[in-house]
Amino acid sequence: MKKLYLSLVVGAGMLFSVQTTSLAQGDYPTLGQVTQRLQAISGSGSTAKLSSLAKTEGGKDIWVLKIGKGDMDNKPAIAVVGGVEGFHVLSVELAVQFAERLVKEHSSALERTTFYIFPNMSPDAYEQYHASLKYERRGNASNVDHDRDGRLSEDGYEDLNKDGLITLMRIESPTGDYMPLESEDRIMVKADASKGKKGTYLVYPESRDNDKDGKFGEDLTEGIAFNKNMTYKFPIFTPMAGDYAVSERENRAMLDFLFDQWNIFAFVTFSPANNLSSPLKYNAADSKKRIITSMLEKDVAINTMVSGIYNETVSQKAFNQTNMGTDGDFFQWAYFHFGRLSFSTPGWWAPEVKGEDGKSNANAEANFLAWAAEKGITNAFIPWTAINHPDFPNQKVEVGGIRPFAMNNPPFEMVNDIAKEHTAFVIKLAEMSPKIEFHNLQTEKLGNGLTRITVDLYNNSPLPTHSEMGEKSRWLRKVRVDISPDAKDLISGNKINLVNKLGAFEKITLSWIVKGSGSVDIKAGAAHTGIATLNVKL
Repeated sequence: MKKLYLSLVVGAGMLFSVQTTSLAQGDYPTLGQVTQRLQAISGSGSTAKLSSLAKTEGGKDIWVLKIGKGDMDNKPAIAVVGGVEGFHVLSVELAVQFAERLVKEHSSALERTTFYIFPNMSPDAYEQYHASLKYERRGNASNVDHDRDGRLSEDGYEDLNKDGLITLMRIESPTGDYMPLESEDRIMVKADASKGKKGTYLVYPESRDNDKDGKFGEDLTEGIAFNKNMTYKFPIFTPMAGDYAVSERENRAMLDFLFDQWNIFAFVTFSPANNLSSPLKYNAADSKKRIITSMLEKDVAINTMVSGIYNETVSQKAFNQTNMGTDGDFFQWAYFHFGRLSFSTPGWWAPEVKGEDGKSNANAEANFLAWAAEKGITNAFIPWTAINHPDFPNQKVEVGGIRPFAMNNPPFEMVNDIAKEHTAFVIKLAEMSPKIEFHNLQTEKLGNGLTRITVDLYNNSPLPTHSEMGEKSRWLRKVRVDISPDAKDLISGNKINLVNKLGAFEKITLSWIVKGSGSVDIKAGAAHTGIATLNVKL
């Protein structure tokens, strides 16, 4: 139930008023406003091209912006992804603002790097933020029998106190396993029997047991969650995961698109998962399993370096931040199954608040409420209010809890500064992209019309050309080196060389003996490293 509580209170935006009037300036945008901004970014003469990958079951577009200059498909690329969780509306705004700033303020970054921006992978769920009934939704608009009882959506959330919000309900019960948190009695936590604590409450999402199976809110009026439907550690037979991996239109359309983009070297995903404010740890045992579940050692070193850059660029310091993602999520898929460097950050979290004793509260919800009080936010918590509940006759039932959309998303007026810092970070990451160059060219006349060519192929980047996972999976294309003479004129050396990997600032030396006069052309690289060319006079 603690996991259920957390899933209800984290999420998709700081909504401190039930009223939804003009949202253009003072709140997170509607889907229509997001689309208008994307269309403005990709207007006539822009370096950005907007495309719809697919429409969801709810008829919403899955947009992608391709931004770059020149031969975009043969330049290193970064994919920036928002909305992998529908309740995380901040992530959509960060992705859209990144695109806007990239075009207006950082066009020089497009000389070397292409950007693919997926602003919102969960538009059906995102829409709940602006609906009359507000709750932190993950699933799309597919019709799904989550509890597999032959009926659809018969046990969804219900607004029992008629406030337009779905929170929690607590029921006084001697058999309950929850109790109020000692330091903040508005928060309900699981009683720790090992410490002699006894629960006094049952806690459920705000709902009724319509099918009389003893469960509450287990068959929601929503479908499959994008961030549970990917192939890595697919959570089979889990609600909102789907009958099989990549079953949903939005998941399949995105993956079909990505598998055609060989130039992507890294992903930045805005999501609750986090390996940027603190890097992931290397686990040797998990890295040697048949199904690898630990980031590989060299990639952990890269993660640590990039995390350092993130913390230098983003002013907020981590607090109560977990690292790994969840089963079936996109962030882990991009690394473990797609072989690219994959980074994720929630973008914002409630900062640490210390009490009068100088100690911080380890409970994330209590810390959030302390932060809200510090900021003068008076309605971050819906007070516990008694109701009559038909499933609990003659028992005290109260509805309340942290306001939906509050915990992982700041008030909208804070977002602009957050977006600036995260834009700066992604630009710094782009500047680190693998860069193949030729150096130290030497030509030597050998007589009889023969010339020896020697040159160093160099990766002028603090990042390797291939992640360790990408090299292990053999999914990323190798660095290819071509020399122009016909095979009959190539006396020594290969016409085509394939290089598995060049590490950070690493070089290899290549040599050929060529017969003839004039000049030859040498080309080296891969789509995700960029292409270097060299003309050599014999």
